[in-house]
Amino acid sequence: MSEKLLAASDAILERLTGLHPKLIDLSLDRTWRLLAALGHPERALPPVFHIAGTNGKGSVAAYLRACLEAGGHAVHSYTSPHLVRFHERIRLAGRPHSAFIEEAALAALLDECERANGGEPITFFEITTCAALLAFSRAPADALILEVGMGGRFDTTNVVAKPAISIVTPVDLDHQAFLGDTIALIAAEKAGILRRGVPAVIGPQPDEARVAIEMAAEKSGTRLFIHGQDFTAHEEAGSLVYQDEAGLLDLPLPRLAGRHQIDNAGIAICALRRAGILPLDRAATAEGLTHAEWPARLQRLTHGPLIDMLPNDSDLWLDGGHNPAAGRAVAETMADLAARDPKPLILVAGMLDTKDAAGFFAPFAGLAAHVETVAIPGAPASLPAEKLAEAARDAGLDATPAASLDQALARALVDAGRASPRVLICGSLYLAGHILRDHA
Repeated sequence: MSEKLLAASDAILERLTGLHPKLIDLSLDRTWRLLAALGHPERALPPVFHIAGTNGKGSVAAYLRACLEAGGHAVHSYTSPHLVRFHERIRLAGRPHSAFIEEAALAALLDECERANGGEPITFFEITTCAALLAFSRAPADALILEVGMGGRFDTTNVVAKPAISIVTPVDLDHQAFLGDTIALIAAEKAGILRRGVPAVIGPQPDEARVAIEMAAEKSGTRLFIHGQDFTAHEEAGSLVYQDEAGLLDLPLPRLAGRHQIDNAGIAICALRRAGILPLDRAATAEGLTHAEWPARLQRLTHGPLIDMLPNDSDLWLDGGHNPAAGRAVAETMADLAARDPKPLILVAGMLDTKDAAGFFAPFAGLAAHVETVAIPGAPASLPAEKLAEAARDAGLDATPAASLDQALARALVDAGRASPRVLICGSLYLAGHILRDHA
């Protein structure tokens, strides 16, 4: 890829960060203004799968895209944040597979949006989402998978008047400073994407979240399809068994690791069936589940310099989850691995200072042999390694701050004793992006 093209898009992205004094300022007014100046691209989109929730949004998006493409459909998708480069957020439709937007096209779109904005205040996420919508409006596709950035009601993506279907994945505590300090309040914000006359698929929820979503649906006149009531998905005899009122599907297990991926796959299958806009048979669904890719979500690393630092029979895993619910899901998967192949589990963790670090670590108590904590390179909002180690100790774990990632991995061998370790690098998508960019 041309260094000149990379520099051009990077320079524009850097300028766009200065158009608003705040990184996050939830509102739709600035987005509506810019979309009007761009000729309302949000009105010229293919059928939209709109996804909100705390955890699982990206995995559900990956299943949707993989299944639709396996069925021969051309699919756009928009996800955030990116791991290595910004263009990962925007995938443009193609057959048989979509591809990240090219850097030259991205730079041209960003420049067009910057000029149309005319220097008015607008957040980075707002103006870059407008650029994505502009790209999607200009390229034909059969569907658009649109992931909410934060919340739902005032999220920039919530400008689509009538998506094909709305999806709310599991809700938990995260971004409390912006969405509310209870699960019920956060769920109500997420449910802001519900639309009258548009079916909505609701993933597994805590009781208070489900009640809040049901109340929002009653007000908006939305038909809900709720996990555990209107559809189920579970593992049985090495298969994924999905069932709803339309019948039962016996499918292969998802490619993505973790028991929680059964639920995420079930959400995607229900959304595909209930949207009713594109034909999809069992074979395409099965192919999609077994070919879906979603980096830094319980991703096993198999090559690169970090692998070379560990004994041949070690495991090295990478996950970007950063809240208590993500901690529970990842710990459950590590416990399942330990039951099949016992190895000392060593966490190498970095987290932002806005996250509930002790809540993330708590599920690993009694499971992880040791935690090495690091500051996330290049992340000003990273918790210092010493503070993160304190949080891990508060959660009942043995933890030591490390000066660098290399030192943390070197010490993981000592922490594991004579056994080869299972190392999990975790706690932040920013840390995961650093790993994938510089070490994998």
